[in-house]
Amino acid sequence: MVHTADPSEGTPPGAGHSSFDLIDAARFFAEMDLQPGITFMDLGCGEGNYTLAAAEAVGPGGTIYALDLWQPGIKALRQKAAAQGRSNLWAMEVNISQPLPLKTGSVDVALMATVLHDLLEFAMAAGALKEAARVLKPGGTLAIVEFKKMEGPPGPPLRIRLSPEEVETVVAPYGFARTGLAEVGPYNYLMLFVKEMGASRDSS
Repeated sequence: MVHTADPSEGTPPGAGHSSFDLIDAARFFAEMDLQPGITFMDLGCGEGNYTLAAAEAVGPGGTIYALDLWQPGIKALRQKAAAQGRSNLWAMEVNISQPLPLKTGSVDVALMATVLHDLLEFAMAAGALKEAARVLKPGGTLAIVEFKKMEGPPGPPLRIRLSPEEVETVVAPYGFARTGLAEVGPYNYLMLFVKEMGASRDSS
């Protein structure tokens, strides 16, 4: 995502921008190793490029939740999902830094694809990570895609880009342990975290 707007104005930062076309999708999904039948959540999904590709991986027996505050993106994703006959995909207009409409411990894999830097910029990361920890099952996976900390374009300004070490520092306090780091293209990297057993970050 690219820093473009204040979420208090109704349009989330990065709205309309996706990093999916920049990444090596085959490498990304090899690292993710999504299994058929799991429950997958895309936080800050935009128009759902990652969402729809993940839906293909988890198959019709899986469940997909796609959450974003950007109404046009959610509307577009719903239309695409309907056109593809994906009745197991739920696209919801939600502020991902607020309590999510999902049950505690109901998600196997959560994705934040080039979203975290914007959440940090607008002091929304704590709420989003707390909720991600709540809805993930113990042993579940949090996947974070970010832009490499180098000058663009493409991507956000260097001043708000995050190194892998910075991502880990932000994420670890919410009960996550790093399990993987991989380049997924010339501009982006993927970090994988596991929700540690016994970690609890209930939003109530």
